[in-house]
Amino acid sequence: MSSPTPDALLGPADVRELAAALGVRPTKQRGQNFVIDANTVRRIVRTAEVRPDDVVVEVGPGLGSLTLALLEAADRVTAVEIDDVLAGALPTTVAARMPERADRFALVHSDAMHVTELPGPAPTALVANLPYNVAVPVLLHMLDTFPTIERTLVMVQAEVADRLAAGPGNKVYGVPSVKANWYAEVRRAGSIGRNVFWPAPNVDSGLVSLVRRTEPVKTTASKREVFAVVDAAFAQRRKTLRAALAGWAGSAAAAEAALVAAGVSPQARGEALTVEEFARIAERRIAEHEE
Repeated sequence: MSSPTPDALLGPADVRELAAALGVRPTKQRGQNFVIDANTVRRIVRTAEVRPDDVVVEVGPGLGSLTLALLEAADRVTAVEIDDVLAGALPTTVAARMPERADRFALVHSDAMHVTELPGPAPTALVANLPYNVAVPVLLHMLDTFPTIERTLVMVQAEVADRLAAGPGNKVYGVPSVKANWYAEVRRAGSIGRNVFWPAPNVDSGLVSLVRRTEPVKTTASKREVFAVVDAAFAQRRKTLRAALAGWAGSAAAAEAALVAAGVSPQARGEALTVEEFARIAERRIAEHEE
């Protein structure tokens, strides 16, 4: 038996009532699945290790289930919501259910992919139930745009969670894994069943923890240059790096020269390489151009 929902947090009936009052029907187009279980949002906040001094940014707050749980634990919460109706209603929900914390809440009505600044103090944590269809680009954009975010916990489709947290050699290791690792130490932090959502999705969800690297990847190459190598390596993931990087390097021979100089076998495939190795390859290519 689950414990009763505390008054401030949203339970299944509250979520449905709110949605009905607003005329909201969750849309597949925006990947909307609202969390209806108070124990789940509390678990997310605990797993995220939200502290009383944290400034948390939340993407895609929906009706506010996770927002309210975050406000209980953090110093401040800024929510980024693209949907007009949901963005309009959320401040009212916060004020009605948690009036003593309402002045600690800010709403940014925008597409998270276009957000480049946030009101108030710089965010220290990102905690979000990310819409399935845009989870990876939104996550990478937020980590890149707000370097003060030290800790991140996102709920995403289980398959995406596996990809983000995969290490070299894993069959699902790919572009999201390498790019997330550029910013952070990444790990799977739990699973979430389907029955805590309304509507229940036809896939399971997973929690992914990302703790920002204290030391950035040591390289003279820029992020853009490193990511270009990553994108090329996985665009044709069955090919050897010598072949896959031929277009990026200008020819297979040039790719081989850069790989050998970086200490990477030209016969290796992208899924075997760490982010540091991708950075070394980018560096070697730059060095060759400068010689």
